[in-house]
Amino acid sequence: MVVVHSDPIADMLTRIRNAMLVLHPEASMPSSKLKEEVARVLAEEGYIDGYTVVDARVGKELAIRLRYNEDHVSALTGLTRVSKPGRRVYKGASDVPRVRGGIGVAIVSTSDGVMTDREARRRNVGGEILCEVW
Repeated sequence: MVVVHSDPIADMLTRIRNAMLVLHPEASMPSSKLKEEVARVLAEEGYIDGYTVVDARVGKELAIRLRYNEDHVSALTGLTRVSKPGRRVYKGASDVPRVRGGIGVAIVSTSDGVMTDREARRRNVGGEILCEVW
């Protein structure tokens, strides 16, 4: 069954959040280049154990391996969508937000690609604030 979503990034974050709540080892969803880039940033920052892209019946599927500690506590505490289809949020290089005082990460889509808020400030580029993760 194919379901059309108006906000695929929000759907991705919801699937990850729901899988974490029930301690699933991985969350799977339809793949796209943007979702793969978000997963890459999450893996680089240590919030997930990794991701794979596999062929599905229709298109490709993104499988994200979630990270837990020995006590089954997720490395991810929270995920929020910032820029939405009805209200896009763009920030200049000097206005890219810090998430929870630097503890979390904002994922930013820039002209140089998808990166963390720290990397965007370092490269002095702004862009669309996709989501915040902590």
